[in-house]
Amino acid sequence: MRTHSFLTVLLWSSVFYVVHMMPSQKRTNKHSHSERITGMSENDGKTLHRTKRGWMWNQFFLLEEYTGPDTQYVGKLHTDQDKGDGNLKYILTGDGAGSLFIIDENTGDIHAAKKLDREEKSLYVLRAKAIDRKTGRQVEPESEFIIKIHDINDNEPKFTKDMYTASIPEMSGVGTSVIQVTATDADDANYGNSAKVVYSILQGQPYFSVDPETGIIKTALPDMSRENREQYQVVIQAKDMGGQMGGLSGTTTVNITLTDVNDNPPRFPQSSYQFSSPESAPPGTPLGRIKANDPDVGENAEIEYSISSGDGSDMFDIITDKDTQEGIITVKKHLDFENKLLYTLRVEATNTHPDPRFLQLGPFKDTTLVKISVEDIDEPPVFSRPWYLIEVDEDAKEGSIIGQVVAQDPDIAKNAIKYSVDRHTDLDRIFNIYSGNGSLFLSKPLDREETPWHNITVIATEINNPKQSSQIPVFIRILDINDHAPEFANYYETFVCENAKAGQLIQTVSAIDKDQPPRGHRFFFELVPEFAVHPNFSVVDNKDNTAGIMTRRNGYSRSKTSTYLLPIIIFDNDYPIQSSTGTLTIRVCACDSRGNMQSCSAEALLLPAGLSTGALVAILLCIIILLVLVVLFTALKRQRKKEPLIISKDDVRDNIVTYNDEGGGEEDTQAFDIGTLRNPEAREESKMRRDVVPETIFQIRQTAPLWENIDVQDFIHRRLKENDLDPAAPPYDSLATYAYEGNDSIANSLSSLESLTTEGNQDYDYLSDWGPRFKKLADMYGGEDSDRD
Repeated sequence: MRTHSFLTVLLWSSVFYVVHMMPSQKRTNKHSHSERITGMSENDGKTLHRTKRGWMWNQFFLLEEYTGPDTQYVGKLHTDQDKGDGNLKYILTGDGAGSLFIIDENTGDIHAAKKLDREEKSLYVLRAKAIDRKTGRQVEPESEFIIKIHDINDNEPKFTKDMYTASIPEMSGVGTSVIQVTATDADDANYGNSAKVVYSILQGQPYFSVDPETGIIKTALPDMSRENREQYQVVIQAKDMGGQMGGLSGTTTVNITLTDVNDNPPRFPQSSYQFSSPESAPPGTPLGRIKANDPDVGENAEIEYSISSGDGSDMFDIITDKDTQEGIITVKKHLDFENKLLYTLRVEATNTHPDPRFLQLGPFKDTTLVKISVEDIDEPPVFSRPWYLIEVDEDAKEGSIIGQVVAQDPDIAKNAIKYSVDRHTDLDRIFNIYSGNGSLFLSKPLDREETPWHNITVIATEINNPKQSSQIPVFIRILDINDHAPEFANYYETFVCENAKAGQLIQTVSAIDKDQPPRGHRFFFELVPEFAVHPNFSVVDNKDNTAGIMTRRNGYSRSKTSTYLLPIIIFDNDYPIQSSTGTLTIRVCACDSRGNMQSCSAEALLLPAGLSTGALVAILLCIIILLVLVVLFTALKRQRKKEPLIISKDDVRDNIVTYNDEGGGEEDTQAFDIGTLRNPEAREESKMRRDVVPETIFQIRQTAPLWENIDVQDFIHRRLKENDLDPAAPPYDSLATYAYEGNDSIANSLSSLESLTTEGNQDYDYLSDWGPRFKKLADMYGGEDSDRD
């Protein structure tokens, strides 16, 4: 920069002082002297004298990486105010002043104290000023200047990676791009060729090449096969100075891998294979493995195996092991040595992922021949059937043959076989078998109704080799014969009303039979022959295995016959015909007008319709006696209240006195033993209570025959006499009052008490002569009765 002092010099002397500094040479103090150049002007022809400008204030140039013995001279500061007497002082400030750049404060010479690196810092900005030592005043204004560092080729090219990795499919064409490498140079690209990089290949030829300007690596040979060589290592060099002599260089390594393509078909290493299998091998048993070689890898080497032809294609199968790419031959069906000894298969191996680009190379599959021989083994006996069904009648005799099982040795030797029954399946030992021919026979009788089916197991064993045995299930069905008679389905007990009409249905009966005829059951019902003469009831067959019981006359009498036992014969229709006799119990009961049962007990007949005069007198006597007892009890109770409860202080009574021991009246048969008031003979007999309603109407009783009934009239007279002779007998028992009819009765006693104990039948025809009052009794007991129980 031009300062004010130089303007003053130009005005005064028209001579310019130039401080010049050469960037490519070393400068010393002697270079600060100005050179005088004389020139002629064309205008005035006068001689012009001037001083050449020796230095530039605004910019200096300096080489980097200076390695000389002295410090590198940069330039000189000088002002016209400097008379050389040492009064001025030069001062330098800015980037690196005092450390990198130092100035001689007396002369203004600037030197670089250290080696500079352009790549670290390419320019420095500094400021200079001159100061009067005495006054400390600046003689020149402060000026700014720049020091630029000139570049030299001191940096070699460097790649962005120390090692590159790339891949390319095998069989790629020439010139196929693989990868691009890049190198950078830290030198100044704008100054010379220090940063101009050129790429070249040092290792990897003739397989690959590199573009010198872009660094793109390409294939140089066609049809490179991964199967021949898979890995390549390529060394690339980057050199600056445009690749010229003396340039710096750097290298990198590129590892290139050829990836696989399906360019190879599978190939069997053998034209044929031989395997063997025992005939007992179950389906699914592996016999061996075969493998077709494929130099490809991954999915390009996946193979699918199949049986294309051969006489064993239906007996064997082949599956592919996805892990090992092997074909596993397995048994598909049961083998038989005696049937076929050798099988031949043609197996095909095919690539599952062919590449259409290489189909012109040929079919991507191969075939081979597989032979399988069957080995003979000692097999157990084989039955002629998978199971047997035998039917036998249940009346078959012991020792009779019911069927036969057949087994034989499947081997060529045809060993002899013996038969036996597995006793775990025949614990009762009902069946047995002839060991020589397999005939089954009975050891015990059969009963279809108990066990209709028998499931046993028969074992066949080789005599020469007992370890070889087999077993077969035998199902034995027992056929039914008609050996059971039909019988009533339930126990039947019914009733008939005393006022029943002829032809009424009183019961429907059905039958069951343990047998099972093939056409189904058909039952027939009829009365026992001796009951069919003058019957009270009839049996009507409904043709549906049921029968109806019908009445044959109008009215039935409980007093004569309270229960009928009706025997019925039941037949079936199978052969031989079976029959049985069932008995129907029919009780005679009192019913209302609608036919609803009211009472069936015989004791109900003993109760008269009304009370006689004697009964009323007995009841009145009982009431009077009860009133007297009550009066006496009240009087005694009042008299006792007058006495003190405790006579003295020492008299302590701990007992409770009870006064309610007078009994419960004439109906309380539990408090007193009323049986003592009766006749000893009657007390010994078991009688039902007359003052309590029976718990059930349908009480099952053993009915005594009519000829065993007691004479009612004699019984009444005996009871009346006993009560008349015992005046002290209290009227507690209503039985005594009912047996007394008074003195004026012309018919004597009509009570039927204990009539069931009489030993013969009584003729009651005289009742019809007693008048209209006894018409009911005459109808009940009079007339001829032809019923038979």
